[in-house]
Amino acid sequence: MRKNIIMIVNPISGDVDKSEFIVAAAHLAAAENLNFVLYNTTGDDDILKIKSLYLSYNPERIIVAGGDGTIKMVAEAMEENDVIIGIVPAGSANGLAMDLNLPSTIEENLDIAFHNKYMEIDMISINGKKSIHLSDLGLNAEMIKNYEKSTIRGKWGYVLQTVSTLIDLNDPFTATIKGDFETIECTARMIVIANSKKYGTGVSINPNGVMDDGKFELVILKNLDLVVLGKIITGNMPFDSEDVAIISTDRAEITTNVPVCFQIDGEYYGEETKLDIEILPKQMKVAIP
Repeated sequence: MRKNIIMIVNPISGDVDKSEFIVAAAHLAAAENLNFVLYNTTGDDDILKIKSLYLSYNPERIIVAGGDGTIKMVAEAMEENDVIIGIVPAGSANGLAMDLNLPSTIEENLDIAFHNKYMEIDMISINGKKSIHLSDLGLNAEMIKNYEKSTIRGKWGYVLQTVSTLIDLNDPFTATIKGDFETIECTARMIVIANSKKYGTGVSINPNGVMDDGKFELVILKNLDLVVLGKIITGNMPFDSEDVAIISTDRAEITTNVPVCFQIDGEYYGEETKLDIEILPKQMKVAIP
């Protein structure tokens, strides 16, 4: 009886043609006498369809070719099932792949996805929605909102939206942060809810990020003038500065004085004034180098 392997492909993520990924995966599956099942996401009931595929084929592994949003969707579809997820980074935001130190070639990534051991990573629940990587309130979420509206995709799209968002910068917001620590009241430009270290662009935002430690970090950026922003973008995050505070915890509540732009794993979710946050330990098995 041949074993099955399912590949989930997001055909539009990152503006990348996925045919090369699919052909390489199908060849590897054939070489290993695995039955190769392909599913292209459509944005229409994907979670239900992936669940149904899993029940039909019962694979030991699911390979995902897409970005953070696609991986999160597959993780949500598989939350009840014991399956290893292999990642072939192919999105506009590949932060999780960056944090797992996945290599750059398709062949190397498929080898890891098909064969390697796994790590059980945590997820974060924010107002009942799941995050696997990095979510935030404020400046970056505003930039993602602008990016989603724009016609220019990929890295250049992000660069252009960074510039235009900075030119039209909103006022800072006031936040109250409660948890198993002393309550914090502060003015902030951005609060990151982090399960890992880096954004998909490679910018390191949270030096304490470990994806399987049962904790998340709140990275509070109180001031984001051009000097601080320049340091962050060039990888010299000013962690010793009064402009940055980091809290490590497993539960927190953030309230803001005005509605603030909010994003989860690179996807804009509107404006919020209150976030209830908790860690969800060991939610997802991911093949790692």
